[in-house]
Amino acid sequence: MQESVQTSLGSETLWEEERSTDGSKWRFLEHNGPVFAPSYEPLPDKVKFFYDGKHMKLSPPAEEVATFFAKMLDHEYSTKDIFRKNFFKDWRKEMTSEEKSKITDLNKCNFSQMNDYFKAQSEARKQMTKEEKRKIKEENERLLQEYGFCIMDNHKERIGNFRIEPPGLFRGRGDHPKMGMLKRRIRPEDIIINCSKDSKQPKPPPGKKWKEVRHDNKVTWLASWTENIQGSIKYIMLNPSSRIKGEKDWQKYETARRLKKCVDRLRTQYRDDWKSKEMRIRQRAVALYFIDKLALRAGNEKEEGETADTVGCCSLRVEHIQLYPKMDEQEFVVEFDFLGKDSIRYYNKIPVEKRVFKNLQLFLENKQPEDDLFDRLNTSILNKHLQELMDGLTAKVFRTYNASITLQQQLKELTTSDDSIPAKILSYNRANRAVAILCNHQRAPPKTFEKSMQNLQTKIDEKQIQLSTARKQLKAAKADHKASHDDKSKKTVEVKRKAVQRIEEQLMKLQVQATDREENKQIALGTSKLNYLDPRISVAWCKKYAIPIEKIYNKTQREKFAWAIDMAEKDYVF
Repeated sequence: MQESVQTSLGSETLWEEERSTDGSKWRFLEHNGPVFAPSYEPLPDKVKFFYDGKHMKLSPPAEEVATFFAKMLDHEYSTKDIFRKNFFKDWRKEMTSEEKSKITDLNKCNFSQMNDYFKAQSEARKQMTKEEKRKIKEENERLLQEYGFCIMDNHKERIGNFRIEPPGLFRGRGDHPKMGMLKRRIRPEDIIINCSKDSKQPKPPPGKKWKEVRHDNKVTWLASWTENIQGSIKYIMLNPSSRIKGEKDWQKYETARRLKKCVDRLRTQYRDDWKSKEMRIRQRAVALYFIDKLALRAGNEKEEGETADTVGCCSLRVEHIQLYPKMDEQEFVVEFDFLGKDSIRYYNKIPVEKRVFKNLQLFLENKQPEDDLFDRLNTSILNKHLQELMDGLTAKVFRTYNASITLQQQLKELTTSDDSIPAKILSYNRANRAVAILCNHQRAPPKTFEKSMQNLQTKIDEKQIQLSTARKQLKAAKADHKASHDDKSKKTVEVKRKAVQRIEEQLMKLQVQATDREENKQIALGTSKLNYLDPRISVAWCKKYAIPIEKIYNKTQREKFAWAIDMAEKDYVF
């Protein structure tokens, strides 16, 4: 089956998947459907909203949407013009005609009491008693047992996410043009259920109906709906640790390993194609070079009405590149600057081979900035060519191959056997970061980054004082033993020496942690680790250097990669 892609929207994680293409089918599927977000509870009367300095009682629909913005007052999103503009436009759609006539300027709105209320609610949750926490845990466990599992072909399988995401404001990644828009509440009438004809079908909430009930055994999703922001279809899928997900993961990395066996031949071929007499072949060959060298996505054409100006390799325009015969003592430099997937800016300056540079000059001739760089190429043409080169080959396979091979090479170069475990983990994260940079997995520095670094530096300073004191105590103990030569003073020296050693290890661990955080503040390591890196490389590295696997993968990740943990030996080579 085609690979499933995890996408994050707000606080919830959903799953997207395309139709099966390898003919594999399930025979039986039974589940209880999704759990919907709770209904909106109006704010207490004491929590007031003010417009232009005057208290104003909002209708429930308008109040609910107002709370979404109030919860984000402390976030930088609420200061962005496009976020505020989109929010206000969608908020007004939920207002009564009277509210619309009065509320005409977002700058005159005062959400501070709402914001304070939600902060207090958050603090109250932190202060809950053990008994209150236990009740919540029991309820969550009840929901998990009722809705969190399905039966597929006589196997009880965990469902990835059975809770429907609550309504809220769309954030997006990067400078997304739709940030601030209202993500509407998903209702039973929006949901398509997929299950067996002979199964016990999920029951919708009382008085409600599903949009549709299907029995499509060529797909592995359990429920689907169309979200209102970008019109994309969202799915509820099996948990990553499920048998079928593990098989698909394994197939994905095996396909990338097949590419490894023939990649030299393909590279020789696209280099030869740079000299082709046909422009379309030259363009295809240069695009493939970029996909291989820079891990660029192929770039699917956007849906009609999509306002985000995002592109991939095949849809690059003239305005997205600049050519420099010489720059910073390097020849044939190409400067890329465009918005990629999720509106994340891709900016890179790289030296390329002379013939690639000459071809790019040719492609740019007599074109305007808004013209296509590869005007004889699209993703369909490229994908057809890739299939001809190797069965199952896509731009994403190149991405997976280059990511995995980069990790393997970097681990070999960076890891030293004599290093401590924290130092080896730092080497691993540096290797992972090299992949994240290759794949352009950026993130904004966490809001609490500076504060957490200050706290960490305080711990380092305190530990250095402890170490200085411990060393003085060891020196004094050695002097005492030199004078007395008795067993008691000898034992004291040994105790003080061990104390110094322990504090030195603790200090080094804190210093490594500080270095790691600083280096990774704008790089997202998780995406590549979960989606592009053959986990057997990481597992083998852990086994080779006696690193506990939980230092690399958390519990959920260990469940997802259970197949790799069982399979990989310390001498595994991608």
